[in-house]
This record gives sequence, structure tokens and C-alpha cells, in this order.
Amino acid sequence: MIRQFDLQLFTEEKTESATPKKMRDAREKGQVVQSKELSTAVAFLSVFLAMGAMSDYLINGMVGYFTMTMNLIPDVGQMFESEDYKLYMADMLMTILKYALPLLGVALVVGVLMSYIQVGFLFTTETLMPKLEKINPMKGFKNIFSMRSLVELVKSIAKASTLLYIAISYVLDHLPELLITFEIEPIQTMGIMWDIILGVVMRCALFLFIVAIFDYAYKRWKNSKDLMMTKQEIKDEYKQSEGDPKLKAKIKEKQRAFAMSRMMQSVPEADVVITNPTHFAIAIKYDSDKSDAPVVTAKGQDLVAMNIKRIATENAVPIVENKPLAQTLFRTVEIGQAIPPDLYEAVAEVLAYVYKLNRA
Repeated sequence: MIRQFDLQLFTEEKTESATPKKMRDAREKGQVVQSKELSTAVAFLSVFLAMGAMSDYLINGMVGYFTMTMNLIPDVGQMFESEDYKLYMADMLMTILKYALPLLGVALVVGVLMSYIQVGFLFTTETLMPKLEKINPMKGFKNIFSMRSLVELVKSIAKASTLLYIAISYVLDHLPELLITFEIEPIQTMGIMWDIILGVVMRCALFLFIVAIFDYAYKRWKNSKDLMMTKQEIKDEYKQSEGDPKLKAKIKEKQRAFAMSRMMQSVPEADVVITNPTHFAIAIKYDSDKSDAPVVTAKGQDLVAMNIKRIATENAVPIVENKPLAQTLFRTVEIGQAIPPDLYEAVAEVLAYVYKLNRA
């Protein structure tokens, strides 16, 4: 029977959605939904859209630079024999940076923005911590030849083949335009080449964007499935976060017992105990130095009332029967509180009776 119970425990299915606490813990460990393909596709598309918007600036600038370079070709040998080549190399580097930095800035901003949209702000060092299982050669060998690796390989081949088809088919459709580039000016050639390259890139980026959307949706579904919990895991998490209900019940029981003990210790110091006579018992003490009105120091019902009356009898505390007053005090005044003004007269009569008995 024990083996059957253990088998049922270990084979319990994960049928419950992840709790907010488990999702927070997974996020802190770096287990988040993020598609690199989506960030790459959007950044790729954004860069070439920026290049399209800056096409006149880039084409004119590059043509001007290449024209200047071509004019320097006859003097290249002489240039490298002198110190001018350093200036030439520095000028070439600055020109490349001048046209490349705006595009790199667009790629950086879009990449950060896409990561933030997918993940939000997250800083964790959990993913950087070294793990021994990651350097296990046997486990690495299994991962290389696993079904998951095979699926990823097939996906990569299919994606590369589709991109190659998109590029080749677009170039073939514009082959007549490419053939006339040998007969026109360089500036016109660069314009035609740019239009063809931009067309290829836009179509490839659009394809990657569509693939990335499906990839992100799949990873989101896979992450939700991986984070699913069993009913026992949810119970264990509740115990850890809220505390064991049994332990909390024991603590409350001890607190009640401690409060009851303190209450019973105050009964011998009371001036009078007012009873129902069987169901309620309320101990009252009046100290004019501490309070302007009598204070309820103990009260109880049924068995607690019997204990209060027993302790009062043992310590010679007067017990007065007054059913309406006992019921009202029990329901309206808490332990440690002074009696309300509307009960002053009734309680005063009881105290006067008690004081008269004490003097007698």
C-alpha cells in the first residue's frame, strides 16, 4: 500500500497553472519568455528602414568618397612612401564610422527596446552562475543528439532555405535592371543596386518577423507548460508562504491559553463578579487612581464562567446575581475596557451593595 501511495505521489500530473510566486521565482532565475529571432528581425528591419530613409545621404556620401579615392589611385604608391597614408587611413575610418554609427545606434536602441517589451526590466546574476551539469560531457553529448537538437536543425535549414529562395527569386525578377548597370553612371548603378538590396532585405526581414512571432508564441506556451504545478506543490508553497495551518492553529491555541491564564489571575483582585447566574460571569474592579469608571477584568461563558466563579469563591470575591446586567456586560464590554456610561448606575448599585457587605 505504501509503494502504491509513493507511485501515485511521484506520478502526479502537473495540472495547475503556476502561482504568482513561482512565476516571480522563475523570473528572478532568468527563466523568462524571450525570442531572439523577434529582436533580430525587428532590429534588422529597422536598420534597413533607416537606411532607406537615409539613402540619399548614404549614396551621395559614399559616391563622393569613392570618387575621391579613385582620384588618389595614381598617387597611391607615392602616398604609402610618405607619412600621408596614416592620414588617409584615419580619414577612411572616420568616414566608415560617420555612415555606420547611426545605423548601429538604431540597431542598439531597437534591440534594447524589444528586450524590454518582451521581458521588462530584469537584472539577475543567476544565469551567470556556473553549473556543473552544464559541463557534463555525457549530458552535452545527449543534448547534441537529442530530438530537440534535431528539430532545431530542421528549423534552421528550412529557415535558411526559405531566405535563400526569397533572395534569389527577387534578384532574378530584377535581373534586367542589373544588366543595364554596366551601361550607366556609377551613381545610377548604386541607386539600382540599393533598391534591389533593400527589396531583398525587406522581404527577408518580413519573413523572419513572421517566424519570430510564431517562435515567441511557442516559447510563451512552452514556458507556461514548464511552470505548471501539481496540487501538492501548491499546498507546499502555501505552507511556506502563509505558514503551516496546523502550526498556526497550535500557536493561536497557546495564545488563547496564555490570555485565559492571565485573565484568571486577575479574578482574585476583582471587587465583584456579576453572574447570569449559570451562563455568564463578569469580574469588575474599580480603582479610582487608575480609571474614572469600573473596568471589566475577566469574563466568560459556561465553563469559563464556572471557573471564574470558582476562583472568586476561593478568594472571597463577592458574587452578585444580576441577569440583565451580566448579559449586557458580556456582549458590550471587552476585557480591559471600562464600562459605558449608560451602565454606571446599575454597576454602582452592585458596587454599593458589595461595599456594604464588606463593611458589615
